[in-house]
Order: sequence, then structure tokens, then C-alpha cells
Amino acid sequence: MHILMYRWKAYNYRDIEQTFLLLGHTVDNIQQKLGSYDVEPEFERVIEEKIRENHYDMVFTVNYFPLISNACQRMQTKYVSWTCDNPLISMYHESVFNSCNYIFTFDQTSYLEFKGMGVRNIWHLPLAVDVKRLDALMEDAEDLQKYQGDIAFVGSLYERNSYDKLKHRLPEYLRGYFDAVMEAQMNISGANIIEPMLTADILEQLQEYFRLEKSEGSFSDLGLIFETTVLGFKIAEITRRRALIELSRRFKVNVYSNSDVSDLLRIQYCGSVDYWSQMPKVFHMSKINLNFTIPNIKSGIPLRIWDVLGSGGFLLTNYQAEIPYYFKEGQDLVCFDGIDDLREKAAYYLSHEQERREIAANGYRKVKGQHDYVRRITYMLTQAFPKDDG
Repeated sequence: MHILMYRWKAYNYRDIEQTFLLLGHTVDNIQQKLGSYDVEPEFERVIEEKIRENHYDMVFTVNYFPLISNACQRMQTKYVSWTCDNPLISMYHESVFNSCNYIFTFDQTSYLEFKGMGVRNIWHLPLAVDVKRLDALMEDAEDLQKYQGDIAFVGSLYERNSYDKLKHRLPEYLRGYFDAVMEAQMNISGANIIEPMLTADILEQLQEYFRLEKSEGSFSDLGLIFETTVLGFKIAEITRRRALIELSRRFKVNVYSNSDVSDLLRIQYCGSVDYWSQMPKVFHMSKINLNFTIPNIKSGIPLRIWDVLGSGGFLLTNYQAEIPYYFKEGQDLVCFDGIDDLREKAAYYLSHEQERREIAANGYRKVKGQHDYVRRITYMLTQAFPKDDG
């Protein structure tokens, strides 16, 4: 099979491409920064010309791009996408109903939502990890000791969020309302309450201060955009900073990030780490690895969880509704419910090394045996190219 892959900054592209190649397919790459995901006539012409010249069996992307779908629809070529973000604003576009689409989403709530809209070719497909690649990295590493630590957090603190830019323009009532909604969301694990709290009355008032710009064909609305790109990122910032501040009062906490951590006085700032060559070593060598799923991901398991477990790391994560589908809590990984529970479990597992190591080993074996890219990509291609296609 001949595949055209549009590549952007998504972390899992390399593993996906290597899996396509391992399965005997040929992959060509195209890279270009897009000004719009919906319409970009010049880039669409490039895609169409490549399809015309090379007769690709399919075009593949991580996440969904309306302009690529429309180009494939015109060229009568299959467009396969696999989401790793949720909600994916670009999917709220009329092109999602194109017959060329084969959409795979890692979040089951997203799958159910679009299935309910009438999108035919959509499937729920969780993310994956290439344990063989990570094993090889550990075997060849001579610098593992430098990544040792008690508690590690790798990721953004989202200090550059749009809520902080908007907040000073909001009237006192709306500001207080949104602050209360975010506080309530932070006290609830495994459920999203922001959407129902953005009532028609609240959104009508918000329109005076927050302008929604949509391209032709998009059916995303003010509530969806504000919930995800504004409140979601602010909640992530508050949650992560509070947790790190609380943990650093009692434990040694290493933070690997590009974010401003000047207010986190007790943490050990370790700079940023490369996703491919360094981050797995942090997960492997840290006694406890933290995951805080951004609230925009309603039920799905983010890539970070797969990466930690695939590196043989012990994971302490917030609860996600899909975790019980694939893992046994307390055996493969450990979930916390709020900052107090996080602090108590961190203390417990730091002082119970054997139990901690057994849980990390269980999680590692589980993802290695059941959740690799070969299984995921094989399933994807089986759905996109059923045997009766010819």
C-alpha cells in the first residue's frame, strides 16, 4: 500500500510511520505549516497533485484536517486520521461527513458524539506505545543515572493561557462565575461539568467580551471553543501548579518543562527534555511519574500514560473514565482523586518500593503485550480497507 502522510508536530508520527513500514507499506511525507486547517487552496492543490501523480491508496494524518479531507474527497482517495487531542475543534466541520473519511478517535465520548451526528466511518481507537523502541533506548543509554528522582513531572504548566488575557475585561459576575466553575471542575475526577455550566444566558453575556471567529463550513460554537481553548487550559494550569506546590512541601519533585516555574520555589527545575531521547529515561528512572490529564479530554487516555508505562515507569495519574477498560487500578497504575489523595499516595508509594516496582512492571507488561502500534494500525487498516473492497 502506498501512503501519503501529512506531518506536523505530533509526537507519535515517527512510531506510526515506522509501523506502516514494518507492515510492508510505502510512506511518503509532506510537511507544510498551515495558516488554516479548513481552507488553504494552494496546499490543497499540492495534495491533489501528489495523489494524481503517485496514485496513493490513502492519505494519513494524526488529528483531522478538513482541507485534506476535502482534497481527498475531490480525488476520490481514502483519508485516514487518528486523533490524539480532544475535543478536536477541526472535526466540527461539515467535511467530517465526507465519504472519503475514515476517522479514528482515542476518546470514546468523541466517538459517540460524532457517531450520533451521523458520521459513518468513525471508530474508537485508543493510543499506543512502541515498547521495543523504548527498550532499545534504555539498553543503549549510558546516562540513565542523571534522570533519577523521587517524583517527576514532565509537561507544560500552561501559564500562557487565553483566560488570563481575557479575565480583566470580564465583568465581576462573569469572572466570579467562571472561577467557581473551574474550582468545581478541579474537585471532580473523571467527569466534565464545564459544558452544562456554560448556559445560554452565560454564553450570551460572554459574546460581548469573547469573539468567535469561524471559517466557512465550521459548526463549532462559542461554548465548545471557550470550554476547551480558554477554561480547559486555565484549569490545567491551576491544577498542575497547586499539585506541584503541595507535593514539593514534603517531597523532592523534579519538573521538566519549558514553562515558567519561578513561583514553584521548592521544586527542582530540570529544564525541558527531548520526547524521543530523554523523556523515556525520566519515566524509567523516577520513582513516581505524575500525569494530570487536561480536562478537555473527557474520557480518553492521553499519550503521556502510554509513554510512562511503556518506559517501565510507575504512574500516578488522575482518573479517566477509559482507564478501567485497559488497566487495573492499583495493579498496573495508581489513580489519585484530588490533591490530598495525591499527597497521601505519593508518600505511601515512595515508602513501599517493592509494591511500587511490581505495579510499574505490571503496567509495562500490559502495554507491551496488548497495546502496541502494530495492533492499532492493523485494526485501523482493516476498517479502512475491508476485504470486500476488492
